[in-house]
Amino acid sequence: MATATATASKSKPKYSPPKVSDQKMLIGGKWVSSVSGKTFPTLNPTSGETICNVAEGDQADIDLAVKAARKAFDAGPWTKMNPGERSRLLYKLADAIEAHSNDLATLESLDNGKPINDSLTADLPLTVQCYRYYAGWADKIYGQTLPINGNYFCCTRHEPIGVVGQIIPWNFPLLMQAWKWAPALACGNTVVLKPAEQTPLTALYVARLAQEVGFPDGVINVVPGYGPTAGAALSGHMDVDKIAFTGETNTGKIVMTAAAQSNLKRVSLELGGKSPNVVFADADLDAAIEGAYFGLFFNQGQCCCAGSRLYVQESAYDEFVHKITAKAKSRKVGDPFQQDTEQGPQVSQEQFDRVMGYIDAGKKDGAKMLVGGSRVGDKGYFIQPTVFCDVKDEMKIAKEEIFGPVMSILKFKDVDEVLERGNRTLYGLAAAVWTKDIKKALRLAHGLRAGTVWVNCYDVFDASAPFGGFKMSGIGRELGQYALQLYTEVKTITMAM
Repeated sequence: MATATATASKSKPKYSPPKVSDQKMLIGGKWVSSVSGKTFPTLNPTSGETICNVAEGDQADIDLAVKAARKAFDAGPWTKMNPGERSRLLYKLADAIEAHSNDLATLESLDNGKPINDSLTADLPLTVQCYRYYAGWADKIYGQTLPINGNYFCCTRHEPIGVVGQIIPWNFPLLMQAWKWAPALACGNTVVLKPAEQTPLTALYVARLAQEVGFPDGVINVVPGYGPTAGAALSGHMDVDKIAFTGETNTGKIVMTAAAQSNLKRVSLELGGKSPNVVFADADLDAAIEGAYFGLFFNQGQCCCAGSRLYVQESAYDEFVHKITAKAKSRKVGDPFQQDTEQGPQVSQEQFDRVMGYIDAGKKDGAKMLVGGSRVGDKGYFIQPTVFCDVKDEMKIAKEEIFGPVMSILKFKDVDEVLERGNRTLYGLAAAVWTKDIKKALRLAHGLRAGTVWVNCYDVFDASAPFGGFKMSGIGRELGQYALQLYTEVKTITMAM
């Protein structure tokens, strides 16, 4: 009996998809249907079946949400609230998310398709950490006293921008919501969030938690809907003071254009990438293989910073390719609620088709496909982990963001060559280098045009470390103290003495 009890206590808990009722939107503290009465289905990517129907917002709903956010900012208690009280509410929200981790993790895996282990061990802890980090900043946002010429007292204040529109993607719904809400709210702004139409469920769940812990009405508004309607209405709204967008680069251009053509609202963008991951022959090859494998295949390859251009030095190339191909062959693809699953489905039929199109392009361009290349099963959006070698820089799979489980391995000779080739891209989100030579590591860390460079590691994130891109990978930095700059205006006050 004692043995049976011990065995049971060590067994892993079992998780199953939750049942979800139809969802409304949150505007001004009330859960309401869309003005049009329209809804849209959110789908389970494991099966392609409808999870539930969600209120579909458009221009009329965005107008109401912006009006509620403006009222909360101009006349409500939020901006008048002691910063320490805003801090307390953010800490309470973090605690509530942590207390509901299992519910949120299962909902995230259901709506997005990511393995339950990833939801529990990555998405949820990083989300909680982000809210707690910015809760600590809420009462520490201050300006400077400036010694200007003349008999004057001069100082600066960092003030909230106002009503902030935020549009988040489907690959990390919970985490991207935290990256947007936490700094904006810490600074005293009010928000209107449009979650991705593929994955709106956890955003709505967290909005309920925010209500329960005491956020005033109108401070947080969530309007699900489609990009060309709800997203466009938010980006071009004349009473939105700032728009923050994470997503695909071409959509980022549309958002920025709408901001410019409306009221010239402030803009921050976290966009796509085609990140070079450079492995030198003197690296710890086993560690580099693990890092490259994780850096590409994590989250079904649906990461903006995925190490999707994997450069391996020629003297280590054959061994590296052989070992990483063997790992890819053994990767477990399947039901995200099975705890031994490493890879779930792509998020949607559209994304599935996009990735399969890139696999076809790789084969047509002459890259050598070593493993994968096909769908898994006969339902859902599952794709085999796919590895191409003998990839050339000019090939489509080496130039464009695939956003799926497709690894492209390229060969290089030396530091100068790989530095030049690594920078030969329109993107500049992330990069990595694997070597035991500190000089080479620093040469590439300094020389690669990317917002983040990892050395002998990959995908290391922390709420205190800023993240964002060079070139067409975006504008501004999220996370860390730098993100506060996205959500404040600097005011100079000069007083005659």
